[in-house]
Amino acid sequence: MLEVNNLSISFIQYEKGLKQKTIQVISDLNIKISKGEILAIVGSSGSGKSLLAHAILGILPKNALMSGTILYDGRELTTKRQKKLRGNEIAFIPQSVNFLDPLMKVGSQVRSSVSAGEKKEKQRKIFDRYSLDSRTDSLFPFQLSGGMARRVLVASAVVGGAKLIVADEPTPGLHPEVVNETLGHLRELANQGCAILLITHDIGTALNVADSIAVFYSGITIEISPVSDFSGKGESLRHPYTKALWNALPQNDFNPIDGFQPSHIEQHSGCPFNSRCTFKSSECVSKLPLIRDVRFGKVRCYHAT
Repeated sequence: MLEVNNLSISFIQYEKGLKQKTIQVISDLNIKISKGEILAIVGSSGSGKSLLAHAILGILPKNALMSGTILYDGRELTTKRQKKLRGNEIAFIPQSVNFLDPLMKVGSQVRSSVSAGEKKEKQRKIFDRYSLDSRTDSLFPFQLSGGMARRVLVASAVVGGAKLIVADEPTPGLHPEVVNETLGHLRELANQGCAILLITHDIGTALNVADSIAVFYSGITIEISPVSDFSGKGESLRHPYTKALWNALPQNDFNPIDGFQPSHIEQHSGCPFNSRCTFKSSECVSKLPLIRDVRFGKVRCYHAT
């Protein structure tokens, strides 16, 4: 349903006067999602998760430069196709509630996402599902609590019967029961054939609902693994960063590693994790490894076996 190959994104910025510089934020992202699958993307802030979502939707800022290919349903997702499919076949659950139109009542906003059938009836049913009473229809976004606004965003995305849903941190601020309900509904949509890209900081959330997990680090895909590999001490995981991320969780060893994710301003030709990696070799510093198949998963590491 969705395939992203060698995606790179840079931004042109001005320094002193009219001098320009280009900052590479995403270097080499690769993912693939099939119908009926939930792929969760995890990684620290600045790893490129939300930028990937914006690239798929075609809502990158004007100073962005993009290379690589994005295929949707076997065809290139051009700007023209993005405009046609966005909000219909491809739905977006954004990270920020500021995506809601502040001048439009939320009931009308949700109904605008319905392309066929009785719009009012579908909007009312989806509001019932997310515990939004009938009075919510006539409210403006500023009159909603944070949790209510996020539920409206989720309702807007799923009410139209999209084939691909890009969910960027869809559950923060929600009551645990609503979180479980939201994730359950995403799982139900996937079981009905929808492809879902779930972006989250919470590995626990990903494990509860996803089929596979893609790990991003400093703008590259470093590993894609089935959910079942995230267990024990991470013995089944492939990349040193993925193992470190897993073992840093409170329910595991709670064992942090030294160092930081490199800044996008820094230029590096090798693996961006090499300065923090105990397996570092000369080739890790000089050249970025290609992503390859290892034990029914994918990894970008010279030393993974």
